[in-house]
Amino acid sequence: MTKLELVNKAIEDKIGKDIVNLKLDGIVADYFVIATANAPNHAQSIVDEIEKVCDENGFEILGREGYTEGTWILLDLNDIIVHVFTEQARSFYDIERLWN
Repeated sequence: MTKLELVNKAIEDKIGKDIVNLKLDGIVADYFVIATANAPNHAQSIVDEIEKVCDENGFEILGREGYTEGTWILLDLNDIIVHVFTEQARSFYDIERLWN
């Protein structure tokens, strides 16, 4: 499996919703992966699973922001930037519209 496939599977395994993969062609990264969680602790659980899968497969995690609050967690995997939002935060920031 590719890194992108592993990230998507990790999100699905933790019941993340509305997963979107935006291809950015190296503008900021190759992909933005965007997903929705039911609550901050659900978002943290999704990110924990992504980090676990990356660690098991030797993929470096360059940074993580927003974990404590849990409404918008950003995970930098170098060529993939993962955004896990609560429903309210995803609706408010609407980054799909900004990057499409």
